[in-house]
Amino acid sequence: MGEQFLWWFIGAMVLGAIELFTLDLLFAMLAGGALAGGVAALLGAPWWLSVIIALVVAAALIGLLRPYLLRSLRAKGEGAAQTNAAALVGRSARAIDEVTETRGRVKLNGEVWTARTVADAPAIPEGADVTVLRIDGATAVVAPEEES
Repeated sequence: MGEQFLWWFIGAMVLGAIELFTLDLLFAMLAGGALAGGVAALLGAPWWLSVIIALVVAAALIGLLRPYLLRSLRAKGEGAAQTNAAALVGRSARAIDEVTETRGRVKLNGEVWTARTVADAPAIPEGADVTVLRIDGATAVVAPEEES
């Protein structure tokens, strides 16, 4: 029973390692609870009291600290990064064919994409610079740069 605190610290390390893969701060809060249980065990608390302390601290961290940290990270722009097609919205491209509301192609990010304009928009001539408004499946919806 004397090494009980070691199990708590090993558990905290495992939970911390899992947090590195999930990055949602849940396992970090659980690791904090495990550390609190380990400190209680190190100070001589019985196993049942260590468990209660770990649960209370983990619940407090999840309920109070985690929401604040998630809001702070998202406010600083360090939350989920835009990737794949979502990262292309707002980028410049060049029309390599005439782009209408039903057909066309653009060179976007070094690749050729099928493209179209929004409904009732005038055709965009070949060679014009455009801005990507959104991605619909594998089609870039674009507008002339001066209009966007």
